[in-house]
Amino acid sequence: MSDIKIAVTGAAGRMGRELVRIIAETDGVTLSGATEPAGSPHLGTDVATLAGLSPSGITVTSDAATAIAASDAVIDFTTPQATVEIAALAAKAGIVHVIGTTGLGENDEAAIEAASRHATVIKAGNMSLGVNLLTSVTRRIAEALDADFDIEIVEMHHRQKVDAPSGTALMLGQAAAKGRGIELTSASVRTRDGHTGPRRRGDIGFATLRGGSVIGDHTVIFAGDGERIEITHRAGDRSIFARGAVKAAVWGRGKGPGLFNMSDVLGL
Repeated sequence: MSDIKIAVTGAAGRMGRELVRIIAETDGVTLSGATEPAGSPHLGTDVATLAGLSPSGITVTSDAATAIAASDAVIDFTTPQATVEIAALAAKAGIVHVIGTTGLGENDEAAIEAASRHATVIKAGNMSLGVNLLTSVTRRIAEALDADFDIEIVEMHHRQKVDAPSGTALMLGQAAAKGRGIELTSASVRTRDGHTGPRRRGDIGFATLRGGSVIGDHTVIFAGDGERIEITHRAGDRSIFARGAVKAAVWGRGKGPGLFNMSDVLGL
């Protein structure tokens, strides 16, 4: 079988460069395109040199439609607005769309779901194996323990991260809510300030920390009377997300239209 041709959007960013490196070292895949928004200072630059590799002959372009049409899959860690546009292009081309973008709103989610009727879409708040195992364990613990155990999710990221809580924290919150058989929207507590009164039974709390160069730390706490369970994942290298995204692109080949997540990819 021929190599899977993968385009990378936001190729000049931190995750984009990591994806270029991982694709270069992974058997069975090849880089087919690299995009950046119009006006980027990196347009026309060989994308491999941006990633610290030998020249590849693939230059960064703002023509996402052409890059996507020439590919079997596109990996997308960009912005909500860009992701919705890429989803439409991937649906038109009928290729695999792997989404690692966070901060998506309800309208964005609806647009992605519509695109998944025409293409394979694999979307996750976090692409790492460890985090997805943490998500699975969180759901099972929440299912086993009743609401006498309070659930709190603590996350920390680097100072440049613009959305909060992180997509991973929300993914963990969704898993906890699913385990409890409730909707996260009705139980989620994002801020506490001033005289808040006692904690409401069944709430799922979020605490957001920002600082330094932290790639991503996530802890789920189940706090009961006289005992506490804490499960934590700490990301030390962005390559874990890139490797997961490439794995997802390979898994999606030939799957047909549908909206999937990393639990599907990993068989969890």
